[in-house]
Amino acid sequence: MFDADQMRGSGLSAVVIGAGVGGLAASLRLQASGVSTTVLDSHDWPGGKMRQVSSPAGPIDAGPTVLTMRHVFDDLFAKTGASLDDHVALIREPCLARHFWRDGSMLDLTDDHEINAEAVAKFAGETARSEYMRFSHEAANLFELFRSPMIETAEPRLKELAKTSLGNPKHLGVLSPFAKLSRHLKRRFSDDRLSQLFGRYATYVGGSPLASPALLSLIWHSEASGVWRVSGGMHQLAVALADRFQAMGGTLRLSCPVSEILINSAKVSGVRLRTREKIEADIVVYAGDPRAIATGRLGADVAHVASQTKILPRSYSARVWSFASKLSEGPELVHHNVFFGRDANAEFRDLAAGRMPTDPTLYVCAEDRGTGSPKPIGIERFEIILNAAPLTKAGPNIDEEETCRQTTFQTLARFGMTFDPTPATSALATPSTFETLFPGSAGALYGQSPHGMTASLKRPRARTDIPGLFLAGGGTHPGAGVPMAALSGKHAAEAIMKDHVSI
Repeated sequence: MFDADQMRGSGLSAVVIGAGVGGLAASLRLQASGVSTTVLDSHDWPGGKMRQVSSPAGPIDAGPTVLTMRHVFDDLFAKTGASLDDHVALIREPCLARHFWRDGSMLDLTDDHEINAEAVAKFAGETARSEYMRFSHEAANLFELFRSPMIETAEPRLKELAKTSLGNPKHLGVLSPFAKLSRHLKRRFSDDRLSQLFGRYATYVGGSPLASPALLSLIWHSEASGVWRVSGGMHQLAVALADRFQAMGGTLRLSCPVSEILINSAKVSGVRLRTREKIEADIVVYAGDPRAIATGRLGADVAHVASQTKILPRSYSARVWSFASKLSEGPELVHHNVFFGRDANAEFRDLAAGRMPTDPTLYVCAEDRGTGSPKPIGIERFEIILNAAPLTKAGPNIDEEETCRQTTFQTLARFGMTFDPTPATSALATPSTFETLFPGSAGALYGQSPHGMTASLKRPRARTDIPGLFLAGGGTHPGAGVPMAALSGKHAAEAIMKDHVSI
């Protein structure tokens, strides 16, 4: 292991491009280890996709809404000599989500497996109870099996993953390269509604249950282990990370776009800003979508890095509504709510063809509701998310915003939900919006597609072939999601330490 104390006094300097979760996580670790670190971001907010928009009811999250694996952030703050709880107010949400179907049925899932088993039995019968318990036990085992050789390692190897798989014959069916999540769930659950529910977890990493590997069923264990709500919205976690970084002496420069990563004598020498200002550095961490590098947006000298991102399919994007309104009618909501389409697979067939789904599943975050919060009276804040194809896949979406508006709110009206007022299309972000905000991403929110058993092994890693250039963020290993992006920052920082400290 490297000795971080050896870094102090080394005189090393680093520039991190991107103040998203991955970039901030890398920056905190570097600054804590004595590397003079500057973070640059083209936006006027820290957090990247973890952003907020304004509304008459206050700021509304317009990005991630779920915090899982909080130990990742406990560890990150501890590495800086601080406590997460001293910087962010977290509220554990025992109810993970409330799920609604068009036949009028409803199911709450919580972070307590015994409570869930009872709820599932009331929802779908005693057979479903045992099916649920078996599935949850299997997901937990899979998560633990792949935690070390995949999630927590910076350099996962096919050989090690194969050894893990072959050493656990009871899971061979799940780990087969031909095992798709949707088929796996059909075999696990006799009630199609439960297959539909657990298949939705593929969308957490930008995939379809029809094409994602069955191994992604382990995502359920990550969420079932605990979900937290951040007081003030998820964006406040990014603010806390940025504030802690600056309190440690780090430099954060917002509204500061980088035009080029500079190379001198075949190694990194710094960056050039769009203003033509040059910042010299021994280390550069690019924490945006690596496809931006591969498509030449950071200069010709680094365009060969992460070249697979130009070829491999992109993940899903989303259409995201962020607005304040009064809920005039409808079912009782919790913080996280899911309204399922009638046909479990129709949505994913539409997405595969690049079409806007006509009968989508809708996720509704009622941002002012949840544990410890009184039921809102009057106007409240909502974020509604629909899956969408990336721009590389999407066909022409004529009158996209208005069509999406009608589809979204007519769908919710079928569940008895109406809003007063119904939001204008200005409250909608689309794949084109995300390409504008995060150039080079093709509007994809999760980097590369997770489809295929070896997809996770094809993601860019922290270390590149250019000395001094490293990658972090949700588009790199270990993948998409808030805790995974933070782990990518850890992998980048540790790779830098190993490269600059004598072992």
